[in-house]
Amino acid sequence: MELFLIDAIGPFFRDYQKKTINWSKIPFEHVETVDPVIRAEQFGRIREDMRTLAKAVAADGYNAATLDDLAHLATSQIYEPIVQERILALREEFRPLMRILTDAGLTPYVTADILSYTPALREAIGTEPEAIADFLADLVDRFLGDFPEVGGIIFRIGESDGRDVEQRFTSELVLRKPQEVNLVLRRLLPVFEKHEKKLILRTWTVGAYHIGDLIWHRGTLARTVKGIDSKSFVLSMKYGESDFFRHLALNRAFFQGPQQKIIELQSRREYEGCGEFPSFIGSDYNQFATELHQAQNVIGLSTWSQTGGWVWFRRLAYLQPEGIWTEINAAVSVLLFRDSASIEQAVREVAKRREIEDWASLLELLRLSEEVVKELIYVRHFAVQTLFFRRVRIPPLVAVYWDSIFINHSVRKLLRHFVPGVEGERAVREGRAALEKIDQMVPLAEKCGLPVEDIKFLRATGELLAAAREYYFLPYSPDVAERIESAKVAYEEGYPNGTRPRYRIQTNFDRFRLKRWHLRWSMALATRKNRSYRILDHLVTLHLLGFVYRLIQRRRPKWVPDFAKESAMGIDTIFR
Repeated sequence: MELFLIDAIGPFFRDYQKKTINWSKIPFEHVETVDPVIRAEQFGRIREDMRTLAKAVAADGYNAATLDDLAHLATSQIYEPIVQERILALREEFRPLMRILTDAGLTPYVTADILSYTPALREAIGTEPEAIADFLADLVDRFLGDFPEVGGIIFRIGESDGRDVEQRFTSELVLRKPQEVNLVLRRLLPVFEKHEKKLILRTWTVGAYHIGDLIWHRGTLARTVKGIDSKSFVLSMKYGESDFFRHLALNRAFFQGPQQKIIELQSRREYEGCGEFPSFIGSDYNQFATELHQAQNVIGLSTWSQTGGWVWFRRLAYLQPEGIWTEINAAVSVLLFRDSASIEQAVREVAKRREIEDWASLLELLRLSEEVVKELIYVRHFAVQTLFFRRVRIPPLVAVYWDSIFINHSVRKLLRHFVPGVEGERAVREGRAALEKIDQMVPLAEKCGLPVEDIKFLRATGELLAAAREYYFLPYSPDVAERIESAKVAYEEGYPNGTRPRYRIQTNFDRFRLKRWHLRWSMALATRKNRSYRILDHLVTLHLLGFVYRLIQRRRPKWVPDFAKESAMGIDTIFR
């Protein structure tokens, strides 16, 4: 392996006061380019933080860092004058940031969505792939000429900006078929070869359009990269067939095709507390690293230490002492993949770097945290099932999503459908046993000089999760609902707003009026266990169901929760 990327966007979130933060990219609406005083102060802080971050990640073994994004750093005469002025200002401020990275031994890489529009750009080129390819080829050619220190560009084609993004550039999903992505790649690659830079294509998609199954469907991937044979081309793939979840096997696409590949990892676990408590990744990543020894042309990794999720958790990795759990994951990741270290060797080395004398206690603390996350945040029997809906691999996590815990009758019905009675009772016992493991973590954290309060926060959250399992899987009792509501009040009082961000506990014990046989029928219709599409999917799920969803949304908008409609790109995306 030769390329070890890590995101470097953390400095841009300092003093960002928005309650729920979109961590998918730099919040450019927060970046000042007009007022000279505010601009100088803000970028002064960003440069100082970037020096801190660059030194730390280089010491952990990374040799490249990603910054957002091409749209805000590459000029075009098509853009509105005010947009061009802003881009020129951002270019001026980003040059010293890139020098900070290169001085630390980190090659800068820049991200890009296909495609980020302004109104003028959309009017000028529209959405046809040929016009998009021509525009991007010219834009990239000039950008790489202006910024020779950049090692390459990382393109995202399967996800766009969330609904909360309000700025002059807004990205859209415009490449909808494998053939369209292939066309754009063929047009862009000569530009990258000319500059001797890397074009990195992310296979991550959210299920929209024909390209929506690119992350897991081997045929879609093969059609997308058909005929692509270039030393400048790299595929970037998440380790599993879904997002950064547990209980996922290594994506078999790493063993497909001759193209160079890198594996995407996440050290700030966006679905597992975002670094608010330890969520160690050692055994999963060690298994992936071992399996990848049999794969060809895997040239590196890309670790997300700050990027990902819409949450009000706000710890900054490598910039605050509280980022320690994320930083441990990031450091261990490099050692496992680059050096083929064992988990014990990796933890011992990380303890040495961070002056933690009792490395054995650290190892045990991290091991327990990994078990707690797998056994308490996830319902094991559901999480290990391979399920697909339309073009999406269904996430193995149901009741916990980003910074919310859902304790309601619809989640209860869904879990009881997929988790039979005996397994449900086992899940209840597992949840209670996980609480005992958290208690074992407290003295270990004290021995290591690590934040005990984070373990206590995990314990308080875990009590709610364990109680929720009783509601999900045991016969209903009003006493359970009352205990959960009381525990919710105590949790919110123990972590009031203004102290530390906590999970939002969404409770609703009103019965969700859907008969059991209706649920069985609808699940059999909508979901499948095999990757292959059924005739039923081609006739109904992939086409008719999208129409039905849009009809329901118009006539019965309350049937779709606001959380599902408004978070990220909105649930309607997967029906496209």
